[in-house]
Amino acid sequence: MRLKFQIAMKKYLVIGVWLAASLHAAVAQKTDTAQVLVHYKFTHVRDTSNRTNPYTENMVLFVGKATSSYKSYDTQLQNELYRKQLQEQVSAGGNFRLDHTVTGSGTEYYQFINYKKLVRREMLVNPYIINEVLPAINWHISGDKANFGELHCQKATCHFKGRDYTAWFCADLPVHVGPWKLNGLPGVIVEAYDAKKEVVFKFDRVEKAVLGTHKPIKDRHGRILIPLDDDAGDTDPNIIQVPNGIKTTDKEFEKLRNAMHKDPNVMVQSMAAKAQNNGGPKPDIDTKVRPQPPVNNPIELPEK
Repeated sequence: MRLKFQIAMKKYLVIGVWLAASLHAAVAQKTDTAQVLVHYKFTHVRDTSNRTNPYTENMVLFVGKATSSYKSYDTQLQNELYRKQLQEQVSAGGNFRLDHTVTGSGTEYYQFINYKKLVRREMLVNPYIINEVLPAINWHISGDKANFGELHCQKATCHFKGRDYTAWFCADLPVHVGPWKLNGLPGVIVEAYDAKKEVVFKFDRVEKAVLGTHKPIKDRHGRILIPLDDDAGDTDPNIIQVPNGIKTTDKEFEKLRNAMHKDPNVMVQSMAAKAQNNGGPKPDIDTKVRPQPPVNNPIELPEK
C-alpha cells in the first residue's frame, strides 16, 4: 500500500502530542540496545501465477542482547529523509506542507526472548499492536557450514508455518533471534529460505549499531515534533522496546485491513473522523493507494 501524507505545520505539533497521549505500550518489557544490524534482501512470491515478479524489500534486524526488532529498511531510509527535510523546514520557520510517501512495509516484528513474547506492529493510518507467544520451532542442526561475509555460519532446517525452511545461523552472535518470526537457534539467523525459494531472507550485510544517529525533530522552542507515522518520535531505532500502538487482535486487524483494501479513501476519512470525535484533531491526510496485487501464496500456509 502507498500512503501519501500531506501535513500542515499548524496541525503538526498538536497531532503529534495527541497521538503520543492516545497510544499505549503493549507490554512492559525493559528496553534493550541493538548491538548489530543484519540486513536482508527479502523476496516473497505472493502470486504463483506471476513468479517472475515477486515482492521484494530491503529489511533490517536490530539485534540486542536478548531482543530484536525486524522492520523495513526501505521505510527507515524514507522516514529519515523525510525527517531531515522536515527539520530543515522547521528551522527555516513559517508554515509549510510536505508530501511524505510511504512505499515500504508497515509491519514490524519484535522478539523478546526472555519473555517468550512476539509483538507485531502494523501501520494502517494508525499503529496497531498484536501480541503473540514467540513460536517454538523444532530445528534440526546439521554439520554443514558456510561463510556469509565475515560471519561463520551453520545450517539448520525446520518445518514452520506450512513451509520447509533452511536457515544459516551465526553462533558468534549468540542471540536466539532471526527475521520475521524465525527464532530459537543458538545464534542470529542471517539467512533463511523455504524449499521452493518462494520466501527468501537473503543475507545482505551486517554492521555495528551506532547510537545517536536518529535525531529528534524540534521546533524553534525546543519542543519535539512527532510525525504521524513515527510514534517513536525522538526514540533512536537502535533502542529496542515494545512499540506504541493501539492494542488489537489479529482477527480485528484483518477486518480493518480488508476494509482499507476495499475502499481506502472511505476508511481513512472514517478513522480521521473517529479520531476527531475522540477529542483529537482531524489529520490532514490525502491517500493515494496502489491497486493491491493478488496474494494466493501467503507467507504462512495452512498445514496439510
